[in-house]
Amino acid sequence: MLCREMEHSSSRSCDDTSSPRLVLGEWVPWVDILETKDKLLIKAELPGLEAKDINVSISGDILTIKGEKEKEEEEKDEHYHYCERYCGFFHRSFRLPVAVQSDKLERAFKNGVLKITLSKA
Repeated sequence: MLCREMEHSSSRSCDDTSSPRLVLGEWVPWVDILETKDKLLIKAELPGLEAKDINVSISGDILTIKGEKEKEEEEKDEHYHYCERYCGFFHRSFRLPVAVQSDKLERAFKNGVLKITLSKA
């Protein structure tokens, strides 16, 4: 029973509030991919970043989001008791579920959320 509860708690749902995952020393932001009648929407949680820190590219049917969150330098008289915030390089690539017009990529960044809108081909 404990194993089943652990399996259940490790699966991610839309209302999961856990922090981004760490994979091989890199943090991996949470991403949602949604489809409407004529668009594909990608939303990525990237708190603490600015739009200039994020690169989005499409090659064939692969969308890539990457960037880096700089580590804050510890001040001379500061001592961390907890250090749970993530920093460093991130990279996410996805095979797009439908054909898109890659030249019509729109992106918006607000409140730490990158929203990418792609028109379907």
